[in-house]
Amino acid sequence: MLVLLPPSEGKASSGRGAPLKPESLSLPGLAEARAAVLDELVELCVADEEKAREVLGLSEGLRGEVAKNAELRTAGARPAGEIYTGVLYDALGLAGLDTAAKKRAARSLLVFSGLWGAVRVTDRIPSYRCSMGVKLPGLGALGAHWRTAMASVLPEAAGTGLVLDLRSSAYAAAWKPKGELAERTATVRVLHAPTRKVVSHFNKATKGRIVRGLLESGAEPADRAELVEALRELGYVVEEGGKAGVLDVLVDEIH
Repeated sequence: MLVLLPPSEGKASSGRGAPLKPESLSLPGLAEARAAVLDELVELCVADEEKAREVLGLSEGLRGEVAKNAELRTAGARPAGEIYTGVLYDALGLAGLDTAAKKRAARSLLVFSGLWGAVRVTDRIPSYRCSMGVKLPGLGALGAHWRTAMASVLPEAAGTGLVLDLRSSAYAAAWKPKGELAERTATVRVLHAPTRKVVSHFNKATKGRIVRGLLESGAEPADRAELVEALRELGYVVEEGGKAGVLDVLVDEIH
């Protein structure tokens, strides 16, 4: 099973580790596309702080993120699973998993990124700020930039197993499974049970807990039906969504 995750907007500091080694990142087929984004992002942030802040959609209070991007090639790098923070990743709690679950996480989790395209949680990256919604002056919209490279790389990464897609819409636009692969892809919506409305904060937390539960249980669902069974065994109320491939997880409380 391959699990597709969004990144977090907030990120931990890079720390004092060895700097980025682009050639060491997973999915080497994305290397050229990564280099293009990295080169333009660093150049933009070094040359014109105000323009960079505008392009990246940063408030005055986040001005320091521009300086962080300017130093991406020399900043310390840490495993992506330590860099990404926020509600989903707090609920996922990668650091607290046992050894077997951590191995499953390294094999099955793929985090999408405006800068890197997609990385494994074990890939060492520096902290950065560049969402998929950014339009760089030279490359244009990053969602469109990544689509060509991912069209050939992601199906290979998915292999023959189930794909569990937990990405937000901006990151889902960068790659959409097609054909036979789409038939074995499941997306999850988290709905407030009494109202059947999508919830926001609890949506992220629930998705993090779902992934943690699957990793800890060792479940390896081969298709949507087996995924539904695995989620129900973990205590979730699951229904088939209105659209093909969509599973609705119902929650009673929003917190």
